[in-house]
Amino acid sequence: MKVLLCSTPATGHLNPLLAIARMLTADGHEVLVLSGSAFRDRVAAAGARFMALPGAADFDGRDLRAVVPELAQIAPGPDWLRVAMERIFVDRIPDQARGLRAALRAFPASVVIGDDMFFGALPLLLGPRAERPAIVLCGTSILHCARPDRAPAFLGLPPAETPEQEAAYGRIAEAYDAAVDRPVGLSLAAKLAELGRAAPPWPLFDAVVRLADTYLQLTVPSFEYPFPRPPTVRFIGALPIVPGQAALPPWAADLDGARKVVLVTQGTVANHDFGLLVGPTLRALADEPDILTVVTGGGRGLDAVPGPIPANARLSPYLPFEWLLPRVDAMVTNGGYGSVNQALSHGIPLVAAGLTEDKADVNARIAWSGAGIDLAANDPTPEAIRQAVRTVLDAPDHRRQARRLAAEFATYDAKAEILRLLSSHGGRARSAA
Repeated sequence: MKVLLCSTPATGHLNPLLAIARMLTADGHEVLVLSGSAFRDRVAAAGARFMALPGAADFDGRDLRAVVPELAQIAPGPDWLRVAMERIFVDRIPDQARGLRAALRAFPASVVIGDDMFFGALPLLLGPRAERPAIVLCGTSILHCARPDRAPAFLGLPPAETPEQEAAYGRIAEAYDAAVDRPVGLSLAAKLAELGRAAPPWPLFDAVVRLADTYLQLTVPSFEYPFPRPPTVRFIGALPIVPGQAALPPWAADLDGARKVVLVTQGTVANHDFGLLVGPTLRALADEPDILTVVTGGGRGLDAVPGPIPANARLSPYLPFEWLLPRVDAMVTNGGYGSVNQALSHGIPLVAAGLTEDKADVNARIAWSGAGIDLAANDPTPEAIRQAVRTVLDAPDHRRQARRLAAEFATYDAKAEILRLLSSHGGRARSAA
């Protein structure tokens, strides 16, 4: 079967699709990946063919500050979200859609699999079903569909527990609608009109969940709020980590079990300033003799890590997570969805601090699930980090909840689910010309 994978050109969006690409090629399917030119070599290493997105859709999402410089001047909040949604996503829809149609003409796939923010799929999803192949989207972020308590996505609001809290969420929703959803909706409607499509009746992120033929959420139900979900949603657990993406570090033998290992990561997007989380965590744990602090830079140069490096710290630009995670006792994270779910699938308790992108909502789920502590800050103090790390290491509750989630992850076989799904969707190919 021919399968077309479409990815927003950013590591956190592409990594899950590369894991899927490896599954499919190993199963004998033909795979073409449509994404940014910066990721051509990584696609080839996964055994798939590569096609570059055209025009403005071909950007390098590893440095959003370079893609949308104004984001650096905006504090986390509704204005940041509006600008990010319009500049990074909505403005790219016409070129993404053009690239998708060109890929389907050259490679008439039976199934298209995209990440949840590849909004260039919307023109096909809003058109006649008979004129396109099956479209499956992967939830590489929190499940961003409407909630009955009206809390907007991306603000880190846990489920409302009282009528008063629900009323407060309603007021927040009205302000959010005016600041984010309505202006983004107007921009979306204009872009879709250029492509001959009417705007969907739901906000942008909600629409893709509802319109996809199947929406794969890359987590387990217990890490998602227990609200009613559209029938398109299917949980499949964590995808397997793509092996061999990084070599073992020269200090690998130091992870010998003599000390507790605390992994620190700011991911691959919000890692422009290691002074937000990496630096404070190194200072926080420098005098903890039973802890070895391990830092991964997400590909960024380690000379950007501020201050002296403590003797109990080990650093590397990249680390092989398939080797590392079984050796980790706790993780300090700014809330990257993929790494959080991979850590939870290994039963690792978490300390989280991050407010940009989807991170406030990811971290709120960490606290809500009981699997860790959300510091609810973008730049926590070293003392707050130290206390939280000591709590998740020394008290049993968060570790117990993380292991409960790991047991739930273990009941899912993502590869088997995806192959079954392809079989059910694998009708005749349509070019969507």
